[in-house]
Amino acid sequence: MKKLSILSAFVVLLSVTLCIPTPAQQKTNPNGTHDSNMHDSGSQAINNNAPAANPMRISSGERMKVKGVIVRRDDNNMVTMHDQSGSELTVKLTPSTKVEEKKSNPFRGSKKYTQAQLLRGLNVEIEGRGDSSGALVAEKVKFLDDDFRVALTVDSQVVPIEHRMGQTEDRVSRAEQNAERLSGQVEELGQVANLAKGGARAAQETADAAVEGINRTNDRISSLDDYEVRKTETLSFRLGSAVLSPEAKSTLDQIAEQAKTEKGFVIEVRGFASADGSENLNRRLSQRRADAVVQYLAEQHDIPLRRIVLPYGYGEAQPVADNSTRDGRVQNRRAEVKILVSRGLGNPVNVPGRTVGTNRED
Repeated sequence: MKKLSILSAFVVLLSVTLCIPTPAQQKTNPNGTHDSNMHDSGSQAINNNAPAANPMRISSGERMKVKGVIVRRDDNNMVTMHDQSGSELTVKLTPSTKVEEKKSNPFRGSKKYTQAQLLRGLNVEIEGRGDSSGALVAEKVKFLDDDFRVALTVDSQVVPIEHRMGQTEDRVSRAEQNAERLSGQVEELGQVANLAKGGARAAQETADAAVEGINRTNDRISSLDDYEVRKTETLSFRLGSAVLSPEAKSTLDQIAEQAKTEKGFVIEVRGFASADGSENLNRRLSQRRADAVVQYLAEQHDIPLRRIVLPYGYGEAQPVADNSTRDGRVQNRRAEVKILVSRGLGNPVNVPGRTVGTNRED
């Protein structure tokens, strides 16, 4: 009986202990704003050891500064990012949202960017307030110029590959369906030839045309990633400069207008330098020249970055003239721009009575 009384007392004590609530803790930054790692929904605090909420919701009117990586971007000025704690946050961009460089040099002004340059994979710092939907309405977006160059490189490689793969899969599926229909027609024509000997020659000609269409369709599929050069232009630069001259801008205007009329096009940009100066300096200068071309095409003509092959600076490599002469060095300070068009997307396959594939880009 004594042991039973002790056990009963222990059970009662444990029950009372579990019923005692643990005080919630809430952390606030000295400036009165909530950090993304200490954000709460309403007034309830989040345990740092618990998994981060997904997605994160912000109270209406609450001011916040958050750091993270952009993972998605849609056409309605909505950005999805993952903050440093792993939470997913929806950010709304407005016409008044400022996008600028997070500079490390206090003796110069910050670079200004457009909202279109907020790319996937870009590390950003965003300040704003919450709205009624739980999203963060951005007032200011900052990022390092080096981080932007990395995101631009990734985007210019990944997006064209994703786009071409989607087009290729769609066209392969259509070609297979067309091939099945054409094969059925060949079989039907063979039966008609057996029943009507007088029409055997016409049926055979039609069957041969159908087989030829199938072969041409297969050839077109295999040439989707085969590009031909439609236009090549060379832009000249002054010594030590990566600034586009009025003549260079005029040439880029013509390239952009022609590119928009092509189907399945990409633009290749390569920068070069003369032998003036050190090799490392010339390599960086040639990259700046290539980047200047890309920036002009994207900002002035709205050429999608997925249409631009990764720009590259070759430095002093691949000279077109003798660097030992003044005229030769002038010719080597250049950027080369090419319009490339997919052979597979630009050549329709015609079969009597129908067309397999068109010049229209879906």
